[in-house]
Amino acid sequence: MKSKKRRQWPLLVGACVLAACVVIVIGKSPFGPVSSWMAAGKDVPAAATPVPTPPPREALEFRMVDLDHGWVKYADGIAATEDGGGMWQPAAGEVAAAETAVDGTLAELLSLEAGSVSSTPAPLTATLGGAALPVKQTQFLTPRIGWALPASSKDAKNPLLITVDGGQSWVDGMTAEVKEAILKEKDHLQQLAKERDLYATKEAAKGIMSAKWKLVPESAAPGDAVLVRHDEPGTITWLNKTYTLQPYGAGYFTYLPISMSAKPGKYPIGDQTLTIVAKKFETQYLKVTSEMESMKQDTARINADQKKIDLARSKSEPEFLFSGPFVKPIEGILTTPYGYTRYVNGKYDSAHMAVDLAAKEGTPIKATNDGIVALAESLYLTGNSIYLDHGMGLFSQYAHLSELRVKTGDRVKQGDIIGLVGTTGFSTGPHLHFTFWAHNVQVNPDLFWNTTPFRWVQPTQAKPKG
Repeated sequence: MKSKKRRQWPLLVGACVLAACVVIVIGKSPFGPVSSWMAAGKDVPAAATPVPTPPPREALEFRMVDLDHGWVKYADGIAATEDGGGMWQPAAGEVAAAETAVDGTLAELLSLEAGSVSSTPAPLTATLGGAALPVKQTQFLTPRIGWALPASSKDAKNPLLITVDGGQSWVDGMTAEVKEAILKEKDHLQQLAKERDLYATKEAAKGIMSAKWKLVPESAAPGDAVLVRHDEPGTITWLNKTYTLQPYGAGYFTYLPISMSAKPGKYPIGDQTLTIVAKKFETQYLKVTSEMESMKQDTARINADQKKIDLARSKSEPEFLFSGPFVKPIEGILTTPYGYTRYVNGKYDSAHMAVDLAAKEGTPIKATNDGIVALAESLYLTGNSIYLDHGMGLFSQYAHLSELRVKTGDRVKQGDIIGLVGTTGFSTGPHLHFTFWAHNVQVNPDLFWNTTPFRWVQPTQAKPKG
Protein backbone atom coordinates (compact mmCIF):
# COMPACT_ATOMS: atom_id res chain seq x y z
CA MET A 1 0.00 0.00 0.00
CA LYS A 2 2.77 2.44 0.81
CA SER A 3 4.57 2.00 -2.48
CA LYS A 4 1.35 2.56 -4.38
CA LYS A 5 0.67 5.96 -2.69
CA ARG A 6 4.26 7.17 -3.34
CA ARG A 7 3.79 6.63 -7.08
CA GLN A 8 0.80 9.10 -7.05
CA TRP A 9 2.81 12.14 -5.70
CA PRO A 10 4.64 13.02 -8.95
CA LEU A 11 1.35 13.04 -10.82
CA LEU A 12 -0.21 15.39 -8.25
CA VAL A 13 2.76 17.82 -8.35
CA GLY A 14 2.73 17.92 -12.14
CA ALA A 15 -0.99 18.68 -12.19
CA CYS A 16 -0.54 21.57 -9.72
CA VAL A 17 2.24 23.19 -11.80
CA LEU A 18 0.15 22.93 -14.93
CA ALA A 19 -2.82 24.53 -13.16
CA ALA A 20 -0.69 27.41 -11.95
CA CYS A 21 0.53 28.07 -15.50
CA VAL A 22 -3.04 28.08 -16.76
CA VAL A 23 -4.01 30.59 -14.07
CA ILE A 24 -1.15 32.91 -15.02
CA VAL A 25 -2.01 32.77 -18.70
CA ILE A 26 -5.63 33.75 -18.15
CA GLY A 27 -4.49 36.68 -15.95
CA LYS A 28 -5.32 35.49 -12.46
CA SER A 29 -3.39 34.01 -9.59
CA PRO A 30 -4.13 32.86 -6.10
CA PHE A 31 -1.75 35.62 -4.95
CA GLY A 32 -3.52 38.53 -6.60
CA PRO A 33 -3.38 40.33 -9.97
CA VAL A 34 -0.61 39.31 -12.33
CA SER A 35 0.79 42.85 -12.53
CA SER A 36 1.28 42.94 -8.76
CA TRP A 37 2.84 39.57 -8.85
CA MET A 38 5.30 40.60 -11.60
CA ALA A 39 6.11 43.83 -9.77
CA ALA A 40 7.35 41.68 -6.91
CA GLY A 41 10.02 40.28 -9.22
CA LYS A 42 13.48 41.77 -9.09
CA ASP A 43 13.86 42.25 -12.89
CA VAL A 44 10.60 44.15 -13.58
CA PRO A 45 10.70 47.96 -12.75
CA ALA A 46 7.73 49.70 -11.23
CA ALA A 47 5.86 52.30 -13.38
CA ALA A 48 7.36 55.90 -13.05
CA THR A 49 5.22 58.70 -11.64
CA PRO A 50 4.49 61.33 -14.42
CA VAL A 51 6.40 64.69 -14.01
CA PRO A 52 4.36 67.83 -14.84
CA THR A 53 5.65 69.84 -17.89
CA PRO A 54 6.80 73.34 -16.81
CA PRO A 55 4.99 76.25 -18.44
CA PRO A 56 6.87 78.01 -21.36
CA ARG A 57 9.22 80.79 -20.35
CA GLU A 58 7.51 83.96 -21.50
CA ALA A 59 9.66 86.94 -22.64
CA LEU A 60 8.64 90.40 -21.46
CA GLU A 61 10.65 92.67 -23.76
CA PHE A 62 13.82 92.84 -25.87
CA ARG A 63 16.32 95.25 -27.37
CA MET A 64 18.85 94.90 -30.21
CA VAL A 65 21.59 97.50 -29.84
CA ASP A 66 23.29 96.66 -33.14
CA LEU A 67 23.13 93.95 -35.79
CA ASP A 68 24.91 91.47 -33.50
CA HIS A 69 24.16 92.33 -29.87
CA GLY A 70 20.90 92.38 -27.98
CA TRP A 71 18.96 90.96 -25.03
CA VAL A 72 15.61 89.46 -24.11
CA LYS A 73 14.16 90.03 -20.65
CA TYR A 74 12.19 87.35 -18.75
CA ALA A 75 10.55 87.47 -15.34
CA ASP A 76 13.39 85.38 -13.92
CA GLY A 77 16.38 86.76 -15.83
CA ILE A 78 17.89 88.04 -19.08
CA ALA A 79 19.32 86.22 -22.12
CA ALA A 80 21.79 87.92 -24.46
CA THR A 81 22.94 87.32 -28.03
CA GLU A 82 26.15 88.28 -29.84
CA ASP A 83 25.27 86.93 -33.28
CA GLY A 84 22.02 88.65 -34.16
CA GLY A 85 19.80 86.10 -32.42
CA GLY A 86 21.32 82.79 -33.40
CA MET A 87 22.50 81.85 -29.90
CA TRP A 88 21.26 83.08 -26.53
CA GLN A 89 23.12 82.89 -23.22
CA PRO A 90 22.20 83.96 -19.67
CA ALA A 91 23.38 87.49 -18.95
CA ALA A 92 23.76 89.74 -15.95
CA GLY A 93 20.53 91.71 -15.69
CA GLU A 94 22.14 94.94 -14.61
CA VAL A 95 24.53 94.83 -17.58
CA ALA A 96 22.12 93.87 -20.34
CA ALA A 97 19.29 96.07 -19.11
CA ALA A 98 21.58 99.10 -19.29
CA GLU A 99 22.03 98.56 -23.03
CA THR A 100 18.79 100.20 -24.04
CA ALA A 101 19.91 102.52 -26.84
CA VAL A 102 20.72 101.68 -30.45
CA ASP A 103 24.42 102.01 -31.27
CA GLY A 104 25.08 105.68 -31.99
CA THR A 105 27.35 105.02 -34.98
CA LEU A 106 24.72 102.81 -36.56
CA ALA A 107 21.99 105.39 -36.08
CA GLU A 108 24.21 108.19 -37.44
CA LEU A 109 25.10 106.24 -40.57
CA LEU A 110 21.50 105.32 -41.26
CA SER A 111 20.45 108.95 -40.91
CA LEU A 112 22.61 109.79 -43.94
CA GLU A 113 20.29 108.14 -46.42
CA ALA A 114 16.62 108.53 -47.12
CA GLY A 115 14.22 106.08 -45.50
CA SER A 116 16.01 105.67 -42.18
CA VAL A 117 13.89 103.92 -39.56
CA SER A 118 12.73 104.48 -36.02
CA SER A 119 14.36 102.17 -33.49
CA THR A 120 11.02 101.19 -31.95
CA PRO A 121 8.18 100.77 -34.49
CA ALA A 122 4.68 100.07 -33.16
CA PRO A 123 3.70 96.44 -32.46
CA LEU A 124 2.26 94.49 -35.36
CA THR A 125 1.69 90.96 -36.57
CA ALA A 126 4.51 88.94 -38.11
CA THR A 127 3.91 86.63 -41.05
CA LEU A 128 5.61 83.33 -40.29
CA GLY A 129 5.16 80.47 -42.71
CA GLY A 130 2.02 82.04 -44.14
CA ALA A 131 0.41 82.58 -40.73
CA ALA A 132 0.05 85.99 -39.07
CA LEU A 133 1.30 85.81 -35.49
CA PRO A 134 0.62 88.56 -32.93
CA VAL A 135 3.78 90.10 -31.48
CA LYS A 136 4.45 92.12 -28.35
CA GLN A 137 7.25 94.26 -29.74
CA THR A 138 9.19 94.89 -32.96
CA GLN A 139 12.42 96.71 -33.68
CA PHE A 140 14.07 97.62 -36.99
CA LEU A 141 17.71 98.69 -37.00
CA THR A 142 17.74 99.29 -40.75
CA PRO A 143 14.95 99.59 -43.31
CA ARG A 144 15.46 95.88 -44.07
CA ILE A 145 16.63 94.15 -40.86
CA GLY A 146 14.30 93.80 -37.87
CA TRP A 147 13.28 91.57 -34.96
CA ALA A 148 9.93 90.73 -33.34
CA LEU A 149 8.95 89.27 -29.97
CA PRO A 150 6.05 86.81 -30.33
CA ALA A 151 3.05 87.42 -28.07
CA SER A 152 3.35 83.84 -26.84
CA SER A 153 6.46 81.70 -26.52
CA LYS A 154 4.40 78.78 -27.84
CA ASP A 155 4.36 80.41 -31.28
CA ALA A 156 8.12 80.09 -31.92
CA LYS A 157 11.11 77.96 -31.03
CA ASN A 158 13.42 80.95 -30.63
CA PRO A 159 13.06 84.06 -28.46
CA LEU A 160 12.82 86.39 -31.47
CA LEU A 161 11.62 86.31 -35.05
CA ILE A 162 13.84 87.97 -37.67
CA THR A 163 13.07 89.72 -40.98
CA VAL A 164 15.51 90.78 -43.69
CA ASP A 165 12.98 92.20 -46.15
CA GLY A 166 11.52 95.05 -44.15
CA GLY A 167 8.86 92.96 -42.42
CA GLN A 168 7.22 91.33 -45.43
CA SER A 169 8.18 87.90 -44.09
CA TRP A 170 9.75 86.56 -40.91
CA VAL A 171 11.78 83.52 -39.90
CA ASP A 172 12.01 81.73 -36.55
CA GLY A 173 15.58 82.45 -35.43
CA MET A 174 18.82 82.48 -37.43
CA THR A 175 19.20 80.87 -40.86
CA ALA A 176 21.93 80.88 -43.51
CA GLU A 177 19.91 83.36 -45.58
CA VAL A 178 19.51 85.70 -42.59
CA LYS A 179 23.24 85.54 -41.86
CA GLU A 180 24.03 86.46 -45.46
CA ALA A 181 21.56 89.35 -45.41
CA ILE A 182 23.04 90.73 -42.17
CA LEU A 183 26.56 90.51 -43.62
CA LYS A 184 25.40 92.46 -46.68
CA GLU A 185 23.82 95.06 -44.41
CA LYS A 186 27.08 95.41 -42.47
CA ASP A 187 28.94 95.92 -45.74
CA HIS A 188 26.40 98.58 -46.73
CA LEU A 189 27.00 100.40 -43.45
CA GLN A 190 30.75 100.27 -44.07
CA GLN A 191 30.19 101.80 -47.51
CA LEU A 192 28.09 104.56 -45.94
CA ALA A 193 30.96 105.36 -43.56
CA LYS A 194 33.51 105.19 -46.38
CA GLU A 195 31.59 107.74 -48.43
CA ARG A 196 30.62 109.96 -45.51
CA ASP A 197 34.28 110.51 -44.63
CA LEU A 198 34.96 112.06 -48.06
CA TYR A 199 32.71 115.06 -47.46
CA ALA A 200 33.77 118.16 -45.57
CA THR A 201 31.10 117.86 -42.86
CA LYS A 202 28.44 115.40 -41.71
CA GLU A 203 25.81 117.94 -42.73
CA ALA A 204 27.19 118.07 -46.26
CA ALA A 205 27.34 114.28 -46.39
CA LYS A 206 23.71 113.95 -45.30
CA GLY A 207 22.52 116.60 -47.75
CA ILE A 208 24.13 114.76 -50.65
CA MET A 209 23.73 111.12 -49.63
CA SER A 210 20.04 111.43 -48.77
CA ALA A 211 19.17 112.82 -52.22
CA LYS A 212 18.21 110.70 -55.21
CA TRP A 213 20.37 112.83 -57.53
CA LYS A 214 23.05 115.35 -56.62
CA LEU A 215 25.33 117.59 -58.67
CA VAL A 216 28.52 118.78 -57.02
CA PRO A 217 28.55 121.67 -57.74
CA GLU A 218 25.24 122.67 -59.32
CA SER A 219 26.81 125.51 -61.31
CA ALA A 220 29.95 125.36 -63.46
CA ALA A 221 31.81 127.09 -66.30
CA PRO A 222 33.55 125.81 -69.44
CA GLY A 223 36.71 123.99 -68.40
CA ASP A 224 35.22 122.83 -65.09
CA ALA A 225 34.02 119.39 -64.03
CA VAL A 226 30.98 118.29 -62.04
CA LEU A 227 30.71 115.24 -59.82
CA VAL A 228 27.35 113.49 -60.23
CA ARG A 229 25.91 111.16 -57.59
CA HIS A 230 22.84 108.97 -57.98
CA ASP A 231 21.35 106.40 -55.61
CA GLU A 232 21.01 103.81 -58.41
CA PRO A 233 23.20 102.52 -61.25
CA GLY A 234 22.64 103.93 -64.72
CA THR A 235 24.04 106.25 -67.39
CA ILE A 236 23.99 109.96 -68.21
CA THR A 237 24.07 111.50 -71.66
CA TRP A 238 25.86 114.84 -71.64
CA LEU A 239 26.99 116.88 -74.66
CA ASN A 240 26.41 113.90 -76.97
CA LYS A 241 28.48 111.53 -74.81
CA THR A 242 27.27 108.78 -72.48
CA TYR A 243 28.79 108.35 -69.02
CA THR A 244 28.28 105.28 -66.82
CA LEU A 245 27.58 105.77 -63.12
CA GLN A 246 30.07 103.67 -61.15
CA PRO A 247 29.39 102.31 -57.63
CA TYR A 248 31.37 103.76 -54.74
CA GLY A 249 30.43 104.04 -51.08
CA ALA A 250 26.63 103.97 -50.95
CA GLY A 251 26.06 105.74 -54.29
CA TYR A 252 26.89 105.72 -57.99
CA PHE A 253 29.17 108.38 -59.48
CA THR A 254 30.64 109.89 -62.61
CA TYR A 255 32.47 113.05 -63.60
CA LEU A 256 30.87 115.35 -66.14
CA PRO A 257 33.58 117.40 -67.89
CA ILE A 258 32.39 120.81 -69.06
CA SER A 259 34.21 121.26 -72.35
CA MET A 260 35.16 124.66 -73.72
CA SER A 261 32.41 124.28 -76.30
CA ALA A 262 29.65 124.04 -73.66
CA LYS A 263 27.19 126.90 -74.07
CA PRO A 264 25.78 128.81 -71.09
CA GLY A 265 22.34 127.66 -70.01
CA LYS A 266 20.44 125.20 -67.83
CA TYR A 267 20.67 121.47 -68.46
CA PRO A 268 18.61 118.70 -66.80
CA ILE A 269 20.66 115.94 -65.15
CA GLY A 270 18.38 113.38 -63.52
CA ASP A 271 15.97 115.39 -61.38
CA GLN A 272 18.54 118.18 -60.98
CA THR A 273 19.45 121.19 -63.10
CA LEU A 274 23.04 121.99 -64.06
CA THR A 275 23.70 125.67 -64.72
CA ILE A 276 26.56 126.54 -67.09
CA VAL A 277 27.78 130.11 -66.79
CA ALA A 278 29.91 132.00 -69.28
CA LYS A 279 33.62 132.48 -68.63
CA LYS A 280 36.18 134.62 -70.45
CA PHE A 281 39.78 133.46 -70.91
CA GLU A 282 42.79 135.62 -71.65
CA THR A 283 45.04 135.46 -74.72
CA GLN A 284 48.74 134.61 -74.77
CA TYR A 285 51.32 135.25 -77.51
CA LEU A 286 54.48 133.14 -77.77
CA LYS A 287 57.51 133.33 -80.01
CA VAL A 288 59.50 130.18 -80.74
CA THR A 289 62.29 129.23 -83.14
CA SER A 290 61.41 127.98 -86.59
CA GLU A 291 62.87 124.61 -85.57
CA MET A 292 60.45 124.31 -82.66
CA GLU A 293 57.57 125.53 -84.77
CA SER A 294 58.29 122.80 -87.30
CA MET A 295 57.94 120.14 -84.59
CA LYS A 296 54.19 120.38 -84.83
CA GLN A 297 54.34 119.47 -88.50
CA ASP A 298 55.46 115.91 -87.80
CA THR A 299 51.95 114.53 -87.58
CA ALA A 300 53.08 110.91 -87.89
CA ARG A 301 55.04 111.00 -84.62
CA ILE A 302 52.35 113.08 -82.94
CA ASN A 303 49.61 110.61 -83.94
CA ALA A 304 51.71 107.62 -82.82
CA ASP A 305 52.15 109.17 -79.38
CA GLN A 306 48.48 110.04 -79.20
CA LYS A 307 47.56 106.38 -79.65
CA LYS A 308 49.71 105.51 -76.63
CA ILE A 309 48.12 108.28 -74.60
CA ASP A 310 44.58 107.32 -75.61
CA LEU A 311 45.23 103.69 -74.68
CA ALA A 312 46.65 104.69 -71.28
CA ARG A 313 43.63 106.88 -70.50
CA SER A 314 41.09 104.36 -71.79
CA LYS A 315 41.33 102.25 -68.63
CA SER A 316 40.67 103.70 -65.21
CA GLU A 317 40.20 102.05 -61.82
CA PRO A 318 36.45 101.84 -60.97
CA GLU A 319 36.87 103.65 -57.64
CA PHE A 320 38.18 106.91 -56.23
CA LEU A 321 41.85 106.35 -55.47
CA PHE A 322 42.66 109.67 -53.82
CA SER A 323 42.99 109.72 -50.03
CA GLY A 324 42.66 113.44 -49.34
CA PRO A 325 42.94 116.91 -50.90
CA PHE A 326 44.98 117.31 -54.09
CA VAL A 327 48.28 119.19 -53.77
CA LYS A 328 50.29 121.22 -56.27
CA PRO A 329 53.08 119.13 -57.81
CA ILE A 330 55.52 122.02 -57.43
CA GLU A 331 55.45 125.54 -56.05
CA GLY A 332 56.51 127.14 -59.32
CA ILE A 333 55.74 130.46 -60.99
CA LEU A 334 52.49 130.40 -62.93
CA THR A 335 53.46 131.45 -66.45
CA THR A 336 50.35 130.25 -68.32
CA PRO A 337 46.98 129.77 -66.60
CA TYR A 338 44.39 127.27 -67.73
CA GLY A 339 42.24 128.21 -70.71
CA TYR A 340 44.43 130.86 -72.29
CA THR A 341 43.96 131.24 -76.03
CA ARG A 342 47.48 130.77 -77.35
CA TYR A 343 49.08 132.27 -80.47
CA VAL A 344 52.51 131.01 -81.55
CA ASN A 345 54.56 133.31 -83.79
CA GLY A 346 51.43 135.32 -84.53
CA LYS A 347 49.31 132.33 -85.55
CA TYR A 348 46.46 130.78 -83.57
CA ASP A 349 47.73 127.59 -81.98
CA SER A 350 45.16 126.29 -79.46
CA ALA A 351 43.53 126.88 -76.12
CA HIS A 352 46.04 126.06 -73.38
CA MET A 353 44.12 123.47 -71.36
CA ALA A 354 46.69 123.17 -68.58
CA VAL A 355 48.78 125.29 -66.24
CA ASP A 356 52.47 125.98 -66.81
CA LEU A 357 54.54 126.29 -63.62
CA ALA A 358 58.08 127.54 -64.18
CA ALA A 359 60.78 126.23 -61.83
CA LYS A 360 64.47 125.45 -61.76
CA GLU A 361 65.46 122.40 -63.76
CA GLY A 362 65.72 119.36 -61.50
CA THR A 363 63.04 120.56 -59.06
CA PRO A 364 61.30 117.47 -57.59
CA ILE A 365 57.74 116.92 -58.80
CA LYS A 366 55.20 115.43 -56.38
CA ALA A 367 52.24 113.23 -57.20
CA THR A 368 49.18 115.44 -56.76
CA ASN A 369 47.37 112.54 -55.06
CA ASP A 370 47.25 108.76 -54.72
CA GLY A 371 47.03 106.89 -57.99
CA ILE A 372 48.44 104.40 -60.47
CA VAL A 373 50.96 105.32 -63.17
CA ALA A 374 49.03 104.80 -66.40
CA LEU A 375 51.94 105.98 -68.60
CA ALA A 376 55.52 107.07 -67.97
CA GLU A 377 57.37 107.58 -71.23
CA SER A 378 59.25 110.01 -73.45
CA LEU A 379 56.84 111.51 -75.99
CA TYR A 380 57.54 113.74 -78.99
CA LEU A 381 55.77 117.00 -78.08
CA THR A 382 55.46 116.72 -74.30
CA GLY A 383 58.88 115.14 -73.66
CA ASN A 384 59.23 112.94 -70.60
CA SER A 385 55.60 112.58 -69.53
CA ILE A 386 53.56 110.91 -66.79
CA TYR A 387 49.84 110.19 -66.54
CA LEU A 388 48.47 109.16 -63.14
CA ASP A 389 45.11 107.42 -62.85
CA HIS A 390 43.13 108.68 -59.83
CA GLY A 391 40.15 106.43 -60.56
CA MET A 392 36.69 106.90 -62.04
CA GLY A 393 38.10 108.35 -65.27
CA LEU A 394 40.23 111.10 -63.69
CA PHE A 395 43.92 111.43 -64.68
CA SER A 396 46.63 113.98 -63.91
CA GLN A 397 49.30 114.81 -66.52
CA TYR A 398 52.92 115.92 -65.99
CA ALA A 399 54.95 116.98 -69.05
CA HIS A 400 58.44 118.19 -70.13
CA LEU A 401 60.22 116.41 -67.25
CA SER A 402 64.00 116.10 -67.26
CA GLU A 403 63.80 112.74 -65.52
CA LEU A 404 61.18 110.08 -64.79
CA ARG A 405 61.22 108.52 -61.32
CA VAL A 406 58.34 106.07 -61.83
CA LYS A 407 57.31 103.50 -64.43
CA THR A 408 54.00 102.41 -65.87
CA GLY A 409 52.00 100.34 -63.38
CA ASP A 410 53.56 101.82 -60.22
CA ARG A 411 51.28 102.82 -57.36
CA VAL A 412 52.06 106.19 -55.83
CA LYS A 413 50.91 108.14 -52.81
CA GLN A 414 50.18 111.83 -52.55
CA GLY A 415 53.49 113.70 -52.31
CA ASP A 416 55.69 110.92 -53.74
CA ILE A 417 58.46 112.23 -56.01
CA ILE A 418 57.63 110.98 -59.49
CA GLY A 419 60.03 113.06 -61.62
CA LEU A 420 62.06 116.26 -62.02
CA VAL A 421 61.29 119.56 -63.76
CA GLY A 422 62.79 119.85 -67.23
CA THR A 423 62.33 121.34 -70.68
CA THR A 424 62.03 118.28 -72.92
CA GLY A 425 59.74 118.20 -75.96
CA PHE A 426 58.05 121.38 -77.23
CA SER A 427 59.20 123.70 -74.45
CA THR A 428 60.75 127.16 -74.23
CA GLY A 429 62.29 126.69 -70.79
CA PRO A 430 62.24 124.61 -67.58
CA HIS A 431 58.67 124.26 -66.38
CA LEU A 432 55.96 121.73 -65.52
CA HIS A 433 52.99 121.46 -67.85
CA PHE A 434 50.24 120.10 -65.63
CA THR A 435 46.55 119.36 -66.07
CA PHE A 436 43.68 116.98 -65.24
CA TRP A 437 41.71 114.85 -67.68
CA ALA A 438 38.15 113.80 -66.82
CA HIS A 439 36.92 111.17 -69.28
CA ASN A 440 39.55 112.39 -71.77
CA VAL A 441 38.52 116.04 -71.52
CA GLN A 442 41.01 118.49 -70.03
CA VAL A 443 39.64 120.26 -66.95
CA ASN A 444 40.93 123.13 -64.86
CA PRO A 445 43.52 122.13 -62.19
CA ASP A 446 42.50 125.11 -60.08
CA LEU A 447 39.35 123.17 -59.11
CA PHE A 448 41.41 120.56 -57.28
CA TRP A 449 44.04 122.40 -55.24
CA ASN A 450 43.65 121.70 -51.51
CA THR A 451 40.29 120.03 -51.99
CA THR A 452 38.58 117.05 -53.63
CA PRO A 453 35.53 116.72 -55.91
CA PHE A 454 33.49 115.62 -52.86
CA ARG A 455 34.07 119.08 -51.40
CA TRP A 456 33.00 121.09 -54.41
CA VAL A 457 29.74 121.76 -52.59
CA GLN A 458 28.71 125.37 -53.01
CA PRO A 459 27.78 127.15 -49.77
CA THR A 460 24.08 127.72 -49.29
CA GLN A 461 23.15 131.34 -49.76
CA ALA A 462 21.40 132.86 -46.76
CA LYS A 463 17.87 133.98 -47.55
CA PRO A 464 17.25 137.71 -47.09
CA LYS A 465 15.21 138.57 -44.03
CA GLY A 466 11.85 140.24 -44.23
